[in-house]
Amino acid sequence: MASRRIRLLSTVLAGVAVAAGLAWVAGSRIESPAEVAARTAPPTPSPIFVPVEKRVLGASIVTRGTARFGLPQPVSIAPSTLKAAAGLITILPVRNTQVQEGGVLLTASGRPVFVLQGDLPAYRDLVPGLSGDDVRQLEQALTRLRLNPGPVDGVYDQQTAAAVAQWYKAKGWEPFGPTREQLAAIHTLERESGDAAKSAMSATAAAAAAAPAVEAARATAEHNARTAAAELAVRLDDLRGLEAGRETDPVLALQYERTKAEHANTAAETDLAAQIADEALISLDPRQPETTRLAARAKVELARTTAHKTRLEGQAAVLAAERAAAQVGRKVELGQAAVNSARMAEKAARLEGERAVRAALDAQALAGLDARLANQRAHQLAEELAFARKKLGVQVPVDELVFVRSLPVRVEEIKATVGAAASGPVLSVTDNQLSIDSTLPLEAAPLVKPGMKVTIDEPALAVSATGVVQQVASTPGTRGADGFHIYFEVRVEPTATPLEGFSVRLTIPIKSTNGAVTAVPVSALSLAADGSSRVQVQDNGGLAYVVVVPGLAADGFVEVTPRSGKLEPGQLVVVGYNQPKGRDEK
Repeated sequence: MASRRIRLLSTVLAGVAVAAGLAWVAGSRIESPAEVAARTAPPTPSPIFVPVEKRVLGASIVTRGTARFGLPQPVSIAPSTLKAAAGLITILPVRNTQVQEGGVLLTASGRPVFVLQGDLPAYRDLVPGLSGDDVRQLEQALTRLRLNPGPVDGVYDQQTAAAVAQWYKAKGWEPFGPTREQLAAIHTLERESGDAAKSAMSATAAAAAAAPAVEAARATAEHNARTAAAELAVRLDDLRGLEAGRETDPVLALQYERTKAEHANTAAETDLAAQIADEALISLDPRQPETTRLAARAKVELARTTAHKTRLEGQAAVLAAERAAAQVGRKVELGQAAVNSARMAEKAARLEGERAVRAALDAQALAGLDARLANQRAHQLAEELAFARKKLGVQVPVDELVFVRSLPVRVEEIKATVGAAASGPVLSVTDNQLSIDSTLPLEAAPLVKPGMKVTIDEPALAVSATGVVQQVASTPGTRGADGFHIYFEVRVEPTATPLEGFSVRLTIPIKSTNGAVTAVPVSALSLAADGSSRVQVQDNGGLAYVVVVPGLAADGFVEVTPRSGKLEPGQLVVVGYNQPKGRDEK
């Protein structure tokens, strides 16, 4: 019982003690309204000042990329027409071998394959007399090698050949001279050129002889025409004479013979009639003796015979006169025929003369054409011979030369083997130019252009370098970029820092002020009720507003130009307010 009383008393005392403690705490926390108002009043804030600065502002794009050497370039060897077949590879470089301009990349059948810088690939044998951009590349390379190819004009002349020979010998190789086929072609051209020159001389002489032949043909034609004309004139005179004679003598003679025959016949008939009459009288006269009668009868017969004879003689004389007249007509016909024949002969002589002259002129033209063709061929062959002789100098077979875009190069991959044919792709090289592959978001890609400067760094690796944007892809999703990014390449400017294979940060300024400008932190700008921009500056221990025109904002700063008042570097502007802690804050 006693112990129970003791525990109860202890409990009561403990409760009283707790109640007393709570009452004390409550009493200490109770404040009057005046005390609460004094404690909750805000403290006076103090402005935060920063100075106005003169600085260059620029906006930038920041991304990352991986550095590498230039993209591998395949090296191919083209077959040379100066050689019967491609050579066999005898020496190949090892990977990562560095080759300078003018150096030997590999050898094939005891001949070198040189490397020179140039944009055009080697595609043909370079021989004296050629011209073109590939020859200009060779001349430029020889000039860089401190050789003297003459004027860099794209023409492979004797001075270029001499520089090539000096280059080969300086590298310990024998220059490539004329081939047996070229020498044989020269001999053939020399023979053909000599024959053509002889033919040209003969044709020229024939053409010269054709002119006198034309003059001779003209003279002969003129002579024959004159002779034929003279013969025609003679025949015409003869014909006129015959025609004049036919119209006079033969007609008169015929008329005369006819008249004479008529007169003779009339006389004979009259005499016959008289004799008949006498014989009739004698016969009727009985007194006449018989002899008289016989004599009279005989006279009658004689008169009859005489009349018949006279008639016949007259007819014969008329026939003879008619025959003579006919002979004169025949002579006229023959004369007319002779005139016609002479006229035809005169025309034939004229036509024959014209034909002979035309033939002589044609022969002259043909001889002139033959002479021109022969001289042209002789001239052409002479030029070909001169050109071929020019090509007999030192040459550069296409399988002994490789052009690459930049030098020096490093061997990246070997694709051929020793003993294989030196043709087609044999290896690949890269240049010693470091490049960085990176990507841009679609919205940032239009702001980046080739030629822009790039800052390259990586603080963790203590890397610091510069570069230039080389190219920006036109479409997303190329060169390993996804469909939401654009590939771009940065060419690293010369640096001693080994960057190959490292991921680095790229900073590309896309906008910048022209030199240092007046700038304040962006937080210093505020808007006035009228919408203008302003900054608050410290002014004689107080604060004042200066209206400004904001410009480019970058890196937390903004370019400002005061419209009223003044704003100078070092002047303090308000960027915020410092709120002191209250009395109840610890």
